[in-house]
Amino acid sequence: MLNTYENKRLWKYILLAFALIIASGSLFYTKYLARNIARSERTRAQVWAMSMKQVISADDNDFLPYIFAVRDSSIVPAIVTDERGDIQTFKGLDTTKTYIPPIPEAVKVANTPQYDPDYFKDELKTMKAQHEPIKIVLPRGYWLIYYKDSDLLTQLKIFPYVQLSVIAVFLLLAYTSFNSSRKSEQNQVWVGLAKETAHQLGTPISSLMAWIELIKDKFNAEDDPLMAEMENDVKRLEIVADRFSKIGSKPKLEEHSVFDVVEDFVNYFRVRVSNNISFEVKGDRDLVAGLNVPLFDWVIENLLKNAVNAIEGKGNITVDIGTNKTKDKVVIDVTDTGKGIPRSKFITVFQPGYTTRKRGWGLGLSLTKRMVENYHNGHIFVRDSELGKGTTFRITLKNIRYNEQT
Repeated sequence: MLNTYENKRLWKYILLAFALIIASGSLFYTKYLARNIARSERTRAQVWAMSMKQVISADDNDFLPYIFAVRDSSIVPAIVTDERGDIQTFKGLDTTKTYIPPIPEAVKVANTPQYDPDYFKDELKTMKAQHEPIKIVLPRGYWLIYYKDSDLLTQLKIFPYVQLSVIAVFLLLAYTSFNSSRKSEQNQVWVGLAKETAHQLGTPISSLMAWIELIKDKFNAEDDPLMAEMENDVKRLEIVADRFSKIGSKPKLEEHSVFDVVEDFVNYFRVRVSNNISFEVKGDRDLVAGLNVPLFDWVIENLLKNAVNAIEGKGNITVDIGTNKTKDKVVIDVTDTGKGIPRSKFITVFQPGYTTRKRGWGLGLSLTKRMVENYHNGHIFVRDSELGKGTTFRITLKNIRYNEQT
């Protein structure tokens, strides 16, 4: 059964497939129209060629007006050359470029061409590239009629690409606007729910603290280890409520030893999971980063819970704290010996709704990513994973001590 994220992704693929079908249909139909118009223009060019031949070989001048009428009805731009390639006449070209300006009689030279050679050279090149010439056989030699697509056909060929580009830009802007609006609404709901949860937790937490104090006094249990653990859990609830109350506001970051913060939480966490799982925190104790401890504990908690759920039976979880090559970043690697993550899911695991557990919400890693990147200006990603052997998540934070020294 598909989870929520995969279901959404499937629908995106389906919509994309429909969009491609519509685009392909539009292009196919436009090309179909373009082929029909091209055949029509080829026919008109052939009619013009036959009319030219009739004009040249006509014996009865009474029919010339009709022949000229048929010839001039063609709107296809064309150039006629003889067998040597010399231009004899043309049709439908730019009238501003087909003739060079008048030359004074005093400097006029015999056989001066009455057209712009460069313009005709470019036009001929275009026509030769588009269509095969039409050959007119004359009593002496032959002429070749070159022609090109009309402006209408040219526009029709590029129209679908322009149309699809405009539609694509419109859809992109609409999707971006809609997605931004939807995310804003989701964030508002999330912030409201988080703050309300923190508010609702406040009263029972205060009551639990009072009940613990009463139990200590009544049963003289100040040094009872069970009471100490209960106090730790109540304090933990306070921290959870504090976390939710900070959602939606910019948390204050303070300088802390990353090793000490991580170690403190791991020590709290390890006694609340199976003894079959061992924990190890190692690395540089002197690295300092800007942290909001309640929120960063939440980050480590989510990663550790994810690691515990990935381990079937006995296993190890290691948190290694060091720096990158340039030493400007604190690097935290959380490695487990669990079932691993397929490489194709390295990015997907951080999407809301993605989970491999039957009762999971798929929010843990999504919230972790948000807290690391939005609140701590860091980065989190799957550094490495191998099916059946384990996974390593990497967090990078700004190394404050290194940046102070530089």
